[in-house]
Amino acid sequence: MGNLISTFLPADLFDRISNCVGEQAKYVWGLEKNLRILETELHKLTRARADLKTRVEVEQQRPRTRRTNQVAGWLEDVQNLETEFAELERVRAQEMDRLCLGGLCSKNFVLSYNYGTKVVELTDRVINLKKDGEKIEVVVEKAPDGAAIELPLDHTVVGQELLLGQVWRCITDQENNRGIIGLYGIGGVGKTTLLKQVNNNFCHQQHNFDVVIWAAVSTLQDDIGKRIGFSEDRNWKEKSLQDKAVDIASILSGKKFVLLLDDIWEPIDLTQLGVPLQNLNDGSKIVLTTRSAGVCDQMDAEKVEVSSLAHDEAWKLFQEMIERSTLDSHTSIPGLAETLARECGGLPLALKTVGRAMKSQRKVGDWKRAIHKMTTSASKFSGMKEEVFSRLKFSYDSLSTDELRSCLLYCCLYPEDYEIPKRELIDYWISEGFVYDFDDGCDFIDDLLQACLLEEEGDDHVKMHDMIREMSLWIACTVDKEEQSFLVRAGVKLTEAPKVEEWEGAKRVSLMATGIECLSEIPTCRRLITLLLDENRIEEITDGFFQSMSTLRVLSLRRNTSLSKLPSGISSLVSLHHLDLSWTEITGLPQELKALEKLRYLNLENVFELSVIPHQLISGFSKLEVLRLFGSVGRGVTEEEEEGNVLCDDAEPLMKELLGLKHLNVLSWSFRSSLAVQKFLKYPKLVSITQSVWVECGMYTRPPFNVLHLAYMENLQELRLSQSDLEEMKIDSTEEVKKLFQSGFRSLNTVDVFYCQKAKDLTWLVFVQNLKELFIQFCIDVEEIISVDKLGYISEIIGSEHNFFAQLESLTIWMGINLKSVYPNPLPFPKLKKIEVRVCPQLKKLPLNSSSAKERRVVIRGEKEWWEELQWEDQATQNAFSSGVILTEDPVY
Repeated sequence: MGNLISTFLPADLFDRISNCVGEQAKYVWGLEKNLRILETELHKLTRARADLKTRVEVEQQRPRTRRTNQVAGWLEDVQNLETEFAELERVRAQEMDRLCLGGLCSKNFVLSYNYGTKVVELTDRVINLKKDGEKIEVVVEKAPDGAAIELPLDHTVVGQELLLGQVWRCITDQENNRGIIGLYGIGGVGKTTLLKQVNNNFCHQQHNFDVVIWAAVSTLQDDIGKRIGFSEDRNWKEKSLQDKAVDIASILSGKKFVLLLDDIWEPIDLTQLGVPLQNLNDGSKIVLTTRSAGVCDQMDAEKVEVSSLAHDEAWKLFQEMIERSTLDSHTSIPGLAETLARECGGLPLALKTVGRAMKSQRKVGDWKRAIHKMTTSASKFSGMKEEVFSRLKFSYDSLSTDELRSCLLYCCLYPEDYEIPKRELIDYWISEGFVYDFDDGCDFIDDLLQACLLEEEGDDHVKMHDMIREMSLWIACTVDKEEQSFLVRAGVKLTEAPKVEEWEGAKRVSLMATGIECLSEIPTCRRLITLLLDENRIEEITDGFFQSMSTLRVLSLRRNTSLSKLPSGISSLVSLHHLDLSWTEITGLPQELKALEKLRYLNLENVFELSVIPHQLISGFSKLEVLRLFGSVGRGVTEEEEEGNVLCDDAEPLMKELLGLKHLNVLSWSFRSSLAVQKFLKYPKLVSITQSVWVECGMYTRPPFNVLHLAYMENLQELRLSQSDLEEMKIDSTEEVKKLFQSGFRSLNTVDVFYCQKAKDLTWLVFVQNLKELFIQFCIDVEEIISVDKLGYISEIIGSEHNFFAQLESLTIWMGINLKSVYPNPLPFPKLKKIEVRVCPQLKKLPLNSSSAKERRVVIRGEKEWWEELQWEDQATQNAFSSGVILTEDPVY
């Protein structure tokens, strides 16, 4: 072929053409070999990249470093070359098919030439880029300071989105918020996690702060100094606290800063440490976390409570801790897992601890055992003591006194999720010797609330978080067993009392709400101080049950509604300070109670069958401070029961006995007639210490009862009027109206009027100016709660500008079939929380307008038909109260 061509072309031209064609042709006939070379060189380059990345990762272990721009650019170039190779590889098979004659020629020479050229050029670039990488010596550099340094976060952050938004608004709103924001809540609830999210928000959200500083309390000055540049000064750490404060103030005074302080246990003098608090007036912020609401108050911080998760959020977090394959392994496991999650009380720390322990448990039996362990003794659950209780115990250990710690542990004697009445709890504490008096007890409750170890349930109750209760049980039953030694089965369903050997050595025993019906065995418990047997079905207590309990100080048999008598062996309780027999069926107090000479508290409230109290029994309790007889002095005494019984003759013999008790300072009482009230009012000492009164005079007795006779009982807090013929309020004297308005019912806050016929109105309530709760039930003759005519007369004397129900929180009206009006005009109700109306068909309007509740959400309960017929002041009023309505189709009695 070549010889043939050469015959037509000059020799020198042929040589030049041959060289040119040969130079181009090598991209075609050498294509397969060139691709293998490219693959080899690219493989070398990727290994070099891996080596360089390893160097970078090691170097970046040092804080606040980042890869250099040279490294970043080189790695990007490698990525680009890999992309180009991938494109060549994509059409490789097609290009190889285009070759012919054993790879020496191509069916389309131009296309094959272009492809072959790209292969060779890419190979050269790969080789050169590898050489460039070998020349890189410095792989990381110090990162420049941003406003904030991002902190690592647990990947399981659930349920804090709304709270994070609230805190972020508090920080960035320069107009309406204080300079210091306090995030408070119990240990393990997620305060640190929330604060880290706040910090990291500054790395990703727009803001106008110059610097964000995360500081530990123990190294606060050094952390601030390091963040604002003093870490480069070798001599700075050697400076005095005062000199450091001057340096910090000199820098921060010129900046708009955010200071984040985690886990504060006591107030900090930030000015002394160099933080210029005057900058807070110009928009700087301080955000702190603490377990004490009191710390927030003392540092003048705007309080934001970090609460436990709601169940849906808690369940979501728990599911994130469990392997999906575990939940799917058996149809019963998701339901069991959700039950177990509930036992954690919404505490993220507990949810994570329990979730990790159950992560791979695929046997139904394991989940059932875990639930049993959490409900009976959570401290035995894997990780709970080490990871949860030990952290919560810091709050317990930080309480200021042993007495305060004892008061906290006392709360775990109640069942889980129990709403504990404050008054009852304080009465226990006084009898135990933990606090001196009621005010002292209130201070202790405030201290425990401030420490986030108790939660407030309304004004009158507190509650213990499930995990705080479990931690307290762990301390009382295990950690400090020798000193505390609790036996607690409260809320656990039992068929019988624990075996007598379990009682041995116990100091405090709680078998509340267990369902026990009989106490037939005789335990030996010579250290026992407290025994709570409330809310059971006990019918009988064997005579010898108390024989070894001479150290017992507190005994409660409250709400054992089948218990009709006390055993004679109760005389063994010679150290007893506190006896609660309320809501039992006891008919009489035995003479054996005389042995209880140290008794300071006796509760006989709502012992409806009580008809006998022996002469000189109560007066023999010379140390008695509290006697509660609300709902109990009243069944009536038969002729057989009169002899030696202080309850005869309207209980006046008992009144006289009480006069000799010099320590008595709290009394509650019941009356069965107007005459009994008149007798009682003759004894000013008794009147002055009475806090609760129940009047049940009967519907047809004479004279009818005049409520105003009780107006000047200065400490009367609770009044119940039932099945009584109430005298119509008539006040003829202007001075008497003024006196009633100024001094009448000054302490009364709860009124319950039940089944009182004939009364057309209850206008005397305008004199109860501190009224919080009002119950009116089955008063079928009442047409107006406040009479228009009588109110007009009163207003003429005292003026019309008064808000008579400024303190009212709850209004309940049942079976007011003739009730037409609550109050003639709309009123402001600044504290109103609830209105409930049942079977009041003629009550067409409530005393409300659009500003009555001042943006408070008021819950209104009633029947749907009544609600639909209700008339409103205007549309704005209806809109204001519609959000809180809860309706039923049928009347509820």
